[in-house]
Amino acid sequence: MVATKDPDPEFRFEAYPDLAGERLGGMALATSDEFFAPKENLLLEGRARFDPDRYTDHGKWMDGWESRRKRGPGHDWVVVRLGAPGVIHGVNVDTSHFRGNHPERASVEACAIDAKRDGDETFDDWPWTTIVPPLPLAPDVDNRFPVRDRSRWTHVRLNIVPDGGVARFRVHGVPVPDPAKGSGPLDLAAVQRGGLALTWSDARFGPPHHLLLPDSARHMGDGWETRRRRGPGHDWVVIRLGARGVPQRIVVETTHFKGNHPESFRVEGLDDEGAFGEPGSELLPPPEEHEGWREIVPLTALGPDAVHDVQVVDAPPVTHVRLSIHPDGGVARFRVYGDPVPVEGTS
Repeated sequence: MVATKDPDPEFRFEAYPDLAGERLGGMALATSDEFFAPKENLLLEGRARFDPDRYTDHGKWMDGWESRRKRGPGHDWVVVRLGAPGVIHGVNVDTSHFRGNHPERASVEACAIDAKRDGDETFDDWPWTTIVPPLPLAPDVDNRFPVRDRSRWTHVRLNIVPDGGVARFRVHGVPVPDPAKGSGPLDLAAVQRGGLALTWSDARFGPPHHLLLPDSARHMGDGWETRRRRGPGHDWVVIRLGARGVPQRIVVETTHFKGNHPESFRVEGLDDEGAFGEPGSELLPPPEEHEGWREIVPLTALGPDAVHDVQVVDAPPVTHVRLSIHPDGGVARFRVYGDPVPVEGTS
């Protein structure tokens, strides 16, 4: 089963999490203008909505960020602090529902600074690097742009020329946490620490990347859920940990899953940095083709709408884990708490 399959490899970056998304703590810090619609809308989860009959005191209500019509030189911009600093693989400047009021062009800059400077109003003094040059934008579509620079960034600035509206702004990439932060056992699978769902058996009702979000599930649709199995077998997901480590606790949450939770679960680990490659590969091999899987948690019963916290004893260091659910159903969150362990030969 492939994690994602896009006919154009340039755009496979959307298999990575949105580093600027509100769910990871992304924040729109400042903007040149937000007369028609606020900058915070850019980072909201989900697709933008359109209500043809809704207006505000400023004009047409739009589910996005929209500046007033510029009557002089210059352009509009918004500065965003990434919720999870990291390496950016691509951006999406989504102009959904902006048809006659979308910007002509857009560019993206990035920088890495101390969070203490977030209140600094002199954004032009920040060490910006252009990661997407000025490029044309089309109306009412996803405008996707790959990023080649593999530096670690903490902030981005979206520039639109000269003015107009953008529905959503997505910054897809791999989180790279500050190694100086964190002590004691960490959630090695957390998306903000670089955990990624690589491949899975099924995701009919909810994507596996929900499992790794930092907050609690908001409702049943905010987890990973498979279709009902009518034959033999079971469902599974393979997760690459953000750091190689020794699992000490496994937490499986079935919050909100009351009549559709799995009957039981099992967790296995694999210690192979290069296994499975990157999400969005044209074809990811099935887990069974990799030798070295070791059981971390044996088959264990699951209950509905509950948090299952299992202590792990004598687990080996692992880079990947496979969560198997029997036979099918929904899981809200999945945590792998443990201590990072460097790969041999590194420090």
